[in-house]
Amino acid sequence: MIRLIAAREIRALFASPLAWIVLAIFQAILAWIFLARLDAFLGVEAKLQNILNPPGVTEWIAAPLFSAASMIFLMIIPLFTMRLIADEARNQTLPLLLSAPISPARIILGKFLGLMAFLGTAIMLLLLMAISLLLGGKLDFGLLFANILGLALLAASFSALGLYLSCLSSHPFLAGIGGIGALLGLWAVSFGSGSFFQAVSPAAHFERFNQGLVDTGDIAYFSLFMILFLMLSIWQLEKR
Repeated sequence: MIRLIAAREIRALFASPLAWIVLAIFQAILAWIFLARLDAFLGVEAKLQNILNPPGVTEWIAAPLFSAASMIFLMIIPLFTMRLIADEARNQTLPLLLSAPISPARIILGKFLGLMAFLGTAIMLLLLMAISLLLGGKLDFGLLFANILGLALLAASFSALGLYLSCLSSHPFLAGIGGIGALLGLWAVSFGSGSFFQAVSPAAHFERFNQGLVDTGDIAYFSLFMILFLMLSIWQLEKR
């Protein structure tokens, strides 16, 4: 049943004009950043040859591209999560869904996996953009893998939080505004000084992936963050 709900969610996303518009804007912004970074790299490439162990195209172009994608995800993921449950409640289809022989856990996991499959498409397009750099240079695949893993974990954590907020509201707009506000608040925590602020901020944990450092502590942070809000979503749906 999880697979059926996920497939239903994927079809709904790809049938939505909003999803295509947001995906197009996402790719357009990243393409502009990609070309700007590429132009800057070509402008200093000759000077880099005189430096011992100079940064390559992965550090100069691909890593900043993934960093920009993480900021864009912060703004667009709530636009997708806001309708997952709140839209069902607004359209009066949630009672029908809950009366079906499907547990709340399967409903939540199905919707979560459906959204992640859609976001995976955006990450794959970003990866193809980075791989195109092979046409003119060499890539650091270790750094590239770390960024892909970090961005996927970040997207999963943002999606879980947005899904929980969608469970709290019957109005998708309020769920979307709440999601953006919550994620901006968590991101702003990274500007605080002290180990506590760095420990709770998704930005600080993603930054290490962006630098090519795959740490089990960062993986555990995103995994626990995602599991916590998925469990809260299931609990909230069971209350209904």
